[in-house]
Amino acid sequence: MATGTRRLSIETLIARYGLAAVFLGAGVEGETMVLAGGLFAHEGMLSLPGTVIAAAAGSFMADQALFAAGRRFRDHRLVTRAQAKPAFAKALRTLERYPIGFIFAFRFLYGLRTVSPVAIGTSHVPFRTFVGINALAAITWAVLFTSLGYVFGTGVAELFGRYRPHGRQWLWVGLAALVLGLVFGAFRWWRSRKIG
Repeated sequence: MATGTRRLSIETLIARYGLAAVFLGAGVEGETMVLAGGLFAHEGMLSLPGTVIAAAAGSFMADQALFAAGRRFRDHRLVTRAQAKPAFAKALRTLERYPIGFIFAFRFLYGLRTVSPVAIGTSHVPFRTFVGINALAAITWAVLFTSLGYVFGTGVAELFGRYRPHGRQWLWVGLAALVLGLVFGAFRWWRSRKIG
């Protein structure tokens, strides 16, 4: 029941506020809002490129704000309290071992999404390094989850049955497959380095 109510409220927000809801939701809610935005784009209620841009911008801005908070308030009691938590320590350990890969991948890692930009902000990672990789990761994340919502939002049966992408839709489907392949390849590389 709670899931249905939550889903309905997300759909209502997007129906009422459009791309602004996707922008805010990408930074606060995350994947659920972006997947829903992709579904709305599939239904023709939102522009697909606009949804990708709103999702990427919202995710990017939220993570930049968290990074800035970690950098500015690294000695504040709330940040020092967060540093005592296992997820924060895990984020810093992984960042030390794989700085570039971790900055790119943290938004894809369950349980580390919110704490990671704050942890990176408390580290010695330069601002310019974080902003560049964060921008690339936000675009990749937005393309992936918007496209997944666009392609799979109406169900697997429709995908393999009635739904046939046409025109520029093939570009988005291909781009989503490419991004998914890159993310999967990067994850396998990261796992092999971690095991080895």
